[in-house]
Amino acid sequence: MTALTMRKPHPDRPIEGVMAKWYASNTGEMMQQYIDLAARIAPLLSNGSRVLEVAPGPGYFCIELAKRGSYAITGLDLSRTFVKMASEKAAAAGVKVEFTQGSASKMPLPADSFDFLLCRAAFKNFADPVGALKEMHRVLKPGARGLLIDLSRDARPDEVSRAVDEMGLSTINRILTKAAFRRMLIPSAYTRGEFEQMLKQTKFSNVEIHGDGMGFEIWMTK
Repeated sequence: MTALTMRKPHPDRPIEGVMAKWYASNTGEMMQQYIDLAARIAPLLSNGSRVLEVAPGPGYFCIELAKRGSYAITGLDLSRTFVKMASEKAAAAGVKVEFTQGSASKMPLPADSFDFLLCRAAFKNFADPVGALKEMHRVLKPGARGLLIDLSRDARPDEVSRAVDEMGLSTINRILTKAAFRRMLIPSAYTRGEFEQMLKQTKFSNVEIHGDGMGFEIWMTK
Protein backbone atom coordinates (compact mmCIF):
# COMPACT_ATOMS: atom_id res chain seq x y z
CA MET A 1 0.00 0.00 0.00
CA THR A 2 1.26 3.49 -0.76
CA ALA A 3 0.85 6.40 1.61
CA LEU A 4 -1.16 8.20 -1.06
CA THR A 5 -3.79 5.72 -2.16
CA MET A 6 -3.63 2.72 0.22
CA ARG A 7 -4.43 0.67 -2.89
CA LYS A 8 -4.23 -3.08 -2.32
CA PRO A 9 -1.80 -5.13 -4.47
CA HIS A 10 -4.69 -7.20 -5.86
CA PRO A 11 -8.10 -6.59 -7.43
CA ASP A 12 -11.34 -6.69 -5.45
CA ARG A 13 -11.98 -10.20 -4.17
CA PRO A 14 -15.63 -11.15 -3.83
CA ILE A 15 -16.64 -13.88 -1.40
CA GLU A 16 -18.39 -16.56 -3.43
CA GLY A 17 -19.73 -20.09 -3.14
CA VAL A 18 -18.98 -22.14 -0.04
CA MET A 19 -17.12 -19.29 1.70
CA ALA A 20 -20.09 -16.98 1.21
CA LYS A 21 -22.41 -19.59 2.73
CA TRP A 22 -20.11 -20.02 5.73
CA TYR A 23 -19.89 -16.25 6.19
CA ALA A 24 -23.68 -15.94 6.05
CA SER A 25 -24.11 -18.72 8.60
CA ASN A 26 -21.45 -17.28 10.89
CA THR A 27 -22.70 -13.70 10.82
CA GLY A 28 -26.27 -14.96 11.11
CA GLU A 29 -25.39 -16.02 14.64
CA MET A 30 -24.77 -12.31 15.38
CA MET A 31 -28.22 -11.18 14.24
CA GLN A 32 -28.75 -9.04 17.33
CA GLN A 33 -25.95 -6.74 16.14
CA TYR A 34 -27.82 -6.07 12.90
CA ILE A 35 -31.08 -5.53 14.77
CA ASP A 36 -29.40 -3.08 17.15
CA LEU A 37 -27.70 -1.20 14.30
CA ALA A 38 -30.96 -0.89 12.38
CA ALA A 39 -32.61 0.43 15.55
CA ARG A 40 -29.87 3.09 15.80
CA ILE A 41 -30.11 4.18 12.17
CA ALA A 42 -33.89 4.19 11.65
CA PRO A 43 -34.54 7.29 13.84
CA LEU A 44 -32.09 9.25 11.66
CA LEU A 45 -34.18 8.62 8.54
CA SER A 46 -37.48 9.97 7.32
CA ASN A 47 -40.05 7.91 5.43
CA GLY A 48 -39.07 7.59 1.81
CA SER A 49 -35.35 8.00 2.50
CA ARG A 50 -33.07 6.35 -0.02
CA VAL A 51 -30.48 4.19 1.75
CA LEU A 52 -27.43 2.44 0.31
CA GLU A 53 -25.46 -0.29 2.03
CA VAL A 54 -22.12 -0.97 0.37
CA ALA A 55 -21.04 -4.62 0.71
CA PRO A 56 -24.15 -5.87 2.54
CA GLY A 57 -23.13 -9.52 2.27
CA PRO A 58 -26.15 -11.68 3.16
CA GLY A 59 -28.27 -8.53 3.54
CA TYR A 60 -29.07 -8.76 7.24
CA PHE A 61 -28.85 -5.03 8.02
CA CYS A 62 -30.83 -3.99 4.94
CA ILE A 63 -33.58 -6.45 5.81
CA GLU A 64 -33.77 -5.35 9.45
CA LEU A 65 -33.87 -1.68 8.44
CA ALA A 66 -36.61 -2.37 5.87
CA LYS A 67 -38.76 -3.78 8.68
CA ARG A 68 -38.61 -0.44 10.50
CA GLY A 69 -39.84 2.05 7.93
CA SER A 70 -40.85 2.92 4.42
CA TYR A 71 -37.40 3.35 2.89
CA ALA A 72 -35.98 2.72 -0.58
CA ILE A 73 -33.02 0.48 0.28
CA THR A 74 -30.28 -0.68 -2.07
CA GLY A 75 -27.51 -3.15 -1.27
CA LEU A 76 -24.45 -3.12 -3.56
CA ASP A 77 -22.11 -6.11 -3.34
CA LEU A 78 -19.32 -7.43 -5.54
CA SER A 79 -20.34 -11.03 -4.82
CA ARG A 80 -22.96 -12.56 -7.09
CA THR A 81 -23.52 -15.24 -4.44
CA PHE A 82 -24.37 -12.61 -1.83
CA VAL A 83 -26.65 -10.68 -4.19
CA LYS A 84 -28.67 -13.83 -4.89
CA MET A 85 -28.65 -14.90 -1.24
CA ALA A 86 -29.66 -11.48 0.10
CA SER A 87 -32.45 -11.13 -2.46
CA GLU A 88 -33.85 -14.50 -1.40
CA LYS A 89 -33.63 -13.59 2.30
CA ALA A 90 -35.43 -10.28 1.73
CA ALA A 91 -38.21 -12.04 -0.17
CA ALA A 92 -38.54 -14.61 2.61
CA ALA A 93 -38.76 -11.81 5.19
CA GLY A 94 -41.46 -10.08 3.16
CA VAL A 95 -39.54 -6.80 2.70
CA LYS A 96 -38.47 -4.92 -0.38
CA VAL A 97 -34.73 -4.34 -0.84
CA GLU A 98 -32.93 -4.03 -4.16
CA PHE A 99 -29.66 -5.95 -4.14
CA THR A 100 -27.35 -5.39 -7.09
CA GLN A 101 -23.87 -6.52 -8.12
CA GLY A 102 -21.03 -4.02 -8.48
CA SER A 103 -17.72 -2.66 -7.19
CA ALA A 104 -17.50 -0.09 -4.39
CA SER A 105 -14.95 1.90 -6.39
CA LYS A 106 -17.06 1.89 -9.57
CA MET A 107 -20.65 1.98 -8.41
CA PRO A 108 -23.28 1.47 -11.13
CA LEU A 109 -25.42 4.10 -9.40
CA PRO A 110 -26.30 7.73 -10.25
CA ALA A 111 -24.77 10.70 -8.44
CA ASP A 112 -26.60 12.56 -5.66
CA SER A 113 -29.02 9.66 -5.10
CA PHE A 114 -28.94 8.57 -1.46
CA ASP A 115 -29.93 10.12 1.87
CA PHE A 116 -27.81 7.72 3.92
CA LEU A 117 -25.01 5.23 3.27
CA LEU A 118 -23.60 2.42 5.39
CA CYS A 119 -20.50 0.29 4.88
CA ARG A 120 -19.85 -2.19 7.67
CA ALA A 121 -16.97 -4.66 8.13
CA ALA A 122 -15.94 -4.53 4.47
CA PHE A 123 -13.81 -1.48 3.80
CA LYS A 124 -10.56 -3.34 4.42
CA ASN A 125 -11.42 -5.67 1.54
CA PHE A 126 -11.60 -2.98 -1.15
CA ALA A 127 -8.70 -2.94 -3.62
CA ASP A 128 -9.11 0.82 -4.17
CA PRO A 129 -10.26 2.29 -0.84
CA VAL A 130 -9.79 5.93 -1.83
CA GLY A 131 -11.76 5.28 -5.01
CA ALA A 132 -14.50 3.71 -2.87
CA LEU A 133 -14.62 6.76 -0.60
CA LYS A 134 -14.88 9.06 -3.59
CA GLU A 135 -17.72 6.96 -5.00
CA MET A 136 -19.52 7.11 -1.66
CA HIS A 137 -19.27 10.88 -1.79
CA ARG A 138 -20.54 10.93 -5.37
CA VAL A 139 -23.69 8.89 -4.79
CA LEU A 140 -24.77 10.70 -1.61
CA LYS A 141 -27.09 13.69 -1.87
CA PRO A 142 -25.67 17.06 -0.76
CA GLY A 143 -25.86 17.24 3.02
CA ALA A 144 -26.41 13.48 3.35
CA ARG A 145 -24.37 11.32 5.72
CA GLY A 146 -22.43 8.08 5.43
CA LEU A 147 -21.24 5.72 8.16
CA LEU A 148 -18.23 3.39 7.94
CA ILE A 149 -17.79 0.71 10.60
CA ASP A 150 -14.62 -1.34 10.36
CA LEU A 151 -11.63 -2.81 12.13
CA SER A 152 -8.44 -1.09 13.22
CA ARG A 153 -5.09 -2.64 12.39
CA ASP A 154 -4.00 -1.46 15.85
CA ALA A 155 -6.58 -3.65 17.62
CA ARG A 156 -4.97 -5.62 20.43
CA PRO A 157 -5.33 -9.43 20.57
CA ASP A 158 -7.20 -9.25 23.89
CA GLU A 159 -9.69 -6.75 22.43
CA VAL A 160 -10.34 -9.00 19.44
CA SER A 161 -10.71 -12.10 21.60
CA ARG A 162 -13.14 -10.37 23.94
CA ALA A 163 -15.21 -8.97 21.07
CA VAL A 164 -15.49 -12.38 19.38
CA ASP A 165 -16.47 -14.01 22.68
CA GLU A 166 -19.33 -11.49 22.95
CA MET A 167 -20.69 -12.30 19.47
CA GLY A 168 -22.62 -15.32 20.69
CA LEU A 169 -21.05 -17.70 18.16
CA SER A 170 -20.96 -21.46 18.41
CA THR A 171 -17.69 -22.93 19.72
CA ILE A 172 -16.34 -23.94 16.31
CA ASN A 173 -17.30 -20.62 14.68
CA ARG A 174 -15.76 -18.72 17.59
CA ILE A 175 -12.44 -20.53 17.03
CA LEU A 176 -12.56 -20.02 13.25
CA THR A 177 -13.53 -16.36 13.61
CA LYS A 178 -10.66 -15.61 15.99
CA ALA A 179 -8.25 -17.25 13.54
CA ALA A 180 -9.69 -15.20 10.66
CA PHE A 181 -9.26 -11.97 12.60
CA ARG A 182 -5.68 -12.81 13.57
CA ARG A 183 -4.45 -14.07 10.20
CA MET A 184 -6.46 -12.10 7.62
CA LEU A 185 -8.79 -9.38 8.84
CA ILE A 186 -6.63 -7.37 11.25
CA PRO A 187 -3.49 -7.40 9.00
CA SER A 188 -5.53 -6.08 6.05
CA ALA A 189 -7.31 -3.36 8.06
CA TYR A 190 -6.30 0.31 8.35
CA THR A 191 -5.09 2.50 11.20
CA ARG A 192 -6.81 5.72 12.20
CA GLY A 193 -3.99 7.70 10.58
CA GLU A 194 -4.46 5.86 7.29
CA PHE A 195 -8.19 6.52 7.33
CA GLU A 196 -7.47 10.20 7.94
CA GLN A 197 -5.06 10.28 4.98
CA MET A 198 -7.60 8.68 2.67
CA LEU A 199 -10.48 10.88 3.78
CA LYS A 200 -8.40 14.01 3.11
CA GLN A 201 -8.42 12.99 -0.56
CA THR A 202 -12.23 13.22 -0.70
CA LYS A 203 -14.62 16.17 -0.72
CA PHE A 204 -16.64 15.32 2.38
CA SER A 205 -17.48 18.55 4.20
CA ASN A 206 -17.24 17.01 7.65
CA VAL A 207 -15.69 13.79 9.01
CA GLU A 208 -15.87 12.41 12.56
CA ILE A 209 -13.85 9.34 13.60
CA HIS A 210 -14.76 7.51 16.78
CA GLY A 211 -12.69 4.54 17.96
CA ASP A 212 -13.79 1.73 20.27
CA GLY A 213 -10.46 -0.05 20.66
CA MET A 214 -11.14 -2.80 18.15
CA GLY A 215 -12.32 -0.56 15.34
CA PHE A 216 -13.82 2.69 14.12
CA GLU A 217 -17.09 4.39 13.39
CA ILE A 218 -16.51 7.09 10.78
CA TRP A 219 -19.32 9.55 10.07
CA MET A 220 -19.02 11.50 6.83
CA THR A 221 -21.16 14.38 5.60
CA LYS A 222 -21.29 15.45 1.95
